[in-house]
Amino acid sequence: MSGALLLVVPAFYIELGGPAIALVVARSLYALAGLTCVGVLARMVTLTRHRSTFLCRNGLDAALALAALSSVFGGAVPWSTLEWVLRLSFMGALALRIVLTLRALFVPHRLLLLLAIGAALVLLAGAGFYWLEPRMHTYADGLWLAFESSATVGYGDIAPTTPASRVFAVFIVLLGYGMLSLTFASIAALFIGEEEKQLRRDMHRDIKRLEAEVAGVRDDLRLLHDLLAHGANDVEAKRKLR
Repeated sequence: MSGALLLVVPAFYIELGGPAIALVVARSLYALAGLTCVGVLARMVTLTRHRSTFLCRNGLDAALALAALSSVFGGAVPWSTLEWVLRLSFMGALALRIVLTLRALFVPHRLLLLLAIGAALVLLAGAGFYWLEPRMHTYADGLWLAFESSATVGYGDIAPTTPASRVFAVFIVLLGYGMLSLTFASIAALFIGEEEKQLRRDMHRDIKRLEAEVAGVRDDLRLLHDLLAHGANDVEAKRKLR
């Protein structure tokens, strides 16, 4: 289902920035994504016993499937204001669905994985800008604009000018915020983790020392008890001799 929903991304930009024939391709991709999701959901509903619970937990997927099927109708550029709002809401919900799918990978302690994902996103974003922005004459220019957008630098030397590239830039900026936040959190977690490890080692050493001292006190008490018992026996024996 996640793979089918990813077809919506190129469909959105094909119909937004492509030629007239692109509308047919985009509608085909929307239909394929929507029908695939509906088929998967229908199959899962027939297999589960708790259908209402399943639909509630997968409400976002059902809404995305219906939105994909609805996108088959209309789509001719230029879009009206209402259609802009609906389609951007659709893409925002799809971005949320992708983040929820990949949330297991975005953990603060996987720094190398985060860096690899960030690099891959910048490379893909560079290709996206090179395709969508007519002012990008080379892939290097698209890559530079992708870096500027994801890092939220904004030098102003290159800027998106078409509606397609501007919408694309919005998502790249949001992804850049998220990736940078996770990367810095991961770096901070490394330092904090080292401090926590040192604290655990110190606590373990102190506990071992305390256990040794308690064992020594226990041995001393046992020896004292034996001496007192032996002395009491001697006193009792002398008393009997008298």
